[in-house]
Amino acid sequence: MNTVDKILGAAGPPQVSKASPPVETLRKAGKVLGWAVERIAALLIVIEICVLFSGVIARYVLHRPLIWTDEVTSILFLWLASLGAVVAFRRGEHMRMTAVVGMASPRVRAFLEVVAIVAALTFLLFVVEPSFEYAAEEAFITTPALELSNAWRASALPTGLALMAVFAVLRLIDVADWRLVGTAVLLVAGLALGFFLMAPWFQTIGNLNLLVFFVGVTAVTVFAGVPIAFAFGLATYGFLALTTSLPVIVLIGRMDEGMSHLILLSVPLFVFLGLLIEMTGMARAMVAFLASLLGHVRGGLSYVLVGAMYLVSGISGSKAADMAAVAPVLFPEMKDRGAKPGDLVALLSATGAQTETIPPSIVLITVGSVTGVSISALFTGGLLPGLVLAVTLCAVVWYRYRNEDLSHVRRATRSEILRSLAVALPAIALPFVIRAAVVEGVATATEVSTLGIAYSLVVGLLIYRRFDWRRLMPMLVETAALSGAILLIIGTATGMAWSLTQSGFSNTLAAAMTSLPGGTAGFLAVSIVAFVILGSVLEGIPAIVLFGPLLFPIAHQVGVHEVHYAMVVILAMGIGLFAPPFGVGYYAACAIGRVNPDEGMKPILGYMGGLAVGLIIVAAIPWISTGFLG
Repeated sequence: MNTVDKILGAAGPPQVSKASPPVETLRKAGKVLGWAVERIAALLIVIEICVLFSGVIARYVLHRPLIWTDEVTSILFLWLASLGAVVAFRRGEHMRMTAVVGMASPRVRAFLEVVAIVAALTFLLFVVEPSFEYAAEEAFITTPALELSNAWRASALPTGLALMAVFAVLRLIDVADWRLVGTAVLLVAGLALGFFLMAPWFQTIGNLNLLVFFVGVTAVTVFAGVPIAFAFGLATYGFLALTTSLPVIVLIGRMDEGMSHLILLSVPLFVFLGLLIEMTGMARAMVAFLASLLGHVRGGLSYVLVGAMYLVSGISGSKAADMAAVAPVLFPEMKDRGAKPGDLVALLSATGAQTETIPPSIVLITVGSVTGVSISALFTGGLLPGLVLAVTLCAVVWYRYRNEDLSHVRRATRSEILRSLAVALPAIALPFVIRAAVVEGVATATEVSTLGIAYSLVVGLLIYRRFDWRRLMPMLVETAALSGAILLIIGTATGMAWSLTQSGFSNTLAAAMTSLPGGTAGFLAVSIVAFVILGSVLEGIPAIVLFGPLLFPIAHQVGVHEVHYAMVVILAMGIGLFAPPFGVGYYAACAIGRVNPDEGMKPILGYMGGLAVGLIIVAAIPWISTGFLG
């Protein structure tokens, strides 16, 4: 038993207590409140889809643009982001790093789970009052078209933060072991008090505070299992409150700026689209067609997995949705052919990294929103890099399965292939419909997702005749939770990136990066290594939001095309995200494939090697990313 175990006692992880009547009443009230928040968030997604789709029809079909759609969607979007973050918090679905926590004993792991809740609650209590002040100040601003007070939009932040604080308290009440809760509260309160008392010292050490807060505090909280959004928030709040004279309301303003960028509205809409194509059977139809083409060759279904992830990523934009759509269709047959479960999840993880640049990737949208790079250019430039990595993965598949026994496998006839093509054609057309709509100017990158949703609804109802209305509400709630978790990270990371810029760190970083030996090649090499590490520790979107605004201008200074640089860092980040032992994408693939993570550790090395070769090719040949930009 280690030291922490001795402090906390020898009992196992805490269970939900048999509550007294007042506590039970609070729990029931919490369930009703959670149910209401979920339904409101789901309704907001439906309204956003309808408003954006109406705007496209009015402008492109009726030639009568609706001037108020941007204002309405902007107001509703911040509410969706805030309430989605509440839903994610209540369900325990905010992104966090659990690799280190998972190695602890059950008792220590339970303690760190409580510490994570208390740390998040601490941040929420710190910022909830400034958020109300921010909303009050925004009341003096009115929107140009509808002449509404901006407080209608800005009040979403204090509402969401306050509701998350309420659910944090309810989650602590649910913990049966009050000794555990008390120890966690005392630990976090003691650390907060210690930092407050050290404020005079912090103000004397200048930019060393960047190491203390943005490296030290962030690393400790992230590795302790505190959700990444709250880890970023605590570090930024501490830096602003203890080392500068700036009011903390500045952090709320930066969170608002990061979370309400209208381009990011496509995040929840593409997440919903991904769930929709899985439910309607469109993904299954594409996979079946590819299997009919390649199922009879050695490693054929592995090639199908690579190709299916490439196609599905072009529709959904959500990696979890991609893997969940493809794996259940292919894995049973692949296991019947003798494939080992570990090799299956290893390849699934590798394809997740390979397809990070396939439009309409959420990461591409995020890059465009935080760096100002054209979303249309990113969508165009992302197709070929993903194909290059697909080729290198297929080379590894060929080597591994070159001696596979296919004596029991029947080759599909030409009529069967044509029949499966006819069935899959409406689904295969969707990625091209989405891309054409953006390139031809029919819809913006934000609006195009609504065209995809409308297309999928029609195809699912009229052609595939698969549409389970009972799954619609859970899908909308899941979309709200995932989107809220992503957008809260973007909000707090925007605050951190702004603080780094104001401190002068960006100028120091620019000077260091531009003076690297090797010129452009040296800069790209360092960027690749950095984003592989950042992708594994912070996940993709936080890393992009935090360092994209700092590094993209430097890339321009050293002569790297912004789209080329975007592809390189996104692919590097994807490799880190899906590479064990820290990459959370790998564990998501294991969960979807229902395979023990230990089984895939060895097989994934070869696939990661293939991805590394592909990434080096993409980095060395800029034309792969920029050749079709025109």
